[in-house]
Amino acid sequence: MAFAGKWETETQEGYEEFCKLVGIPDDIIEKGRDYKLITEVVQNGNEFSWSQLYPTNKRVTNKFVIDQECDMETIGGKKFKATVTMEGGKLSTKFPKYHHTSEISGGKLIETSTVGSVVLKRTSKKI
Repeated sequence: MAFAGKWETETQEGYEEFCKLVGIPDDIIEKGRDYKLITEVVQNGNEFSWSQLYPTNKRVTNKFVIDQECDMETIGGKKFKATVTMEGGKLSTKFPKYHHTSEISGGKLIETSTVGSVVLKRTSKKI
């Protein structure tokens, strides 16, 4: 149940370069640059409900069970099928344009999104 709770962004590295690579419009990138993203996670064993409230006031919620294919959605509204895996306490999944991992380290939620050599690393604190 390590992921369960409400989290708020503290820091993010590689934000602008990552967003440009995945096709997020410049005005949205600007709104999100200093935005404190709120992530809410409900965890019941291997079942998760993972919600994020973005600077456009859009909420995206993905529900998944570890190691089972599920329907997911991107911030841009693109629907896709994915399987979330867990290895060593780290959640991992392939989005259409990037690979995403989430882990708890030092009491923080660390999310890393990678496309090619570009990495977005977001660190959030529990609120």
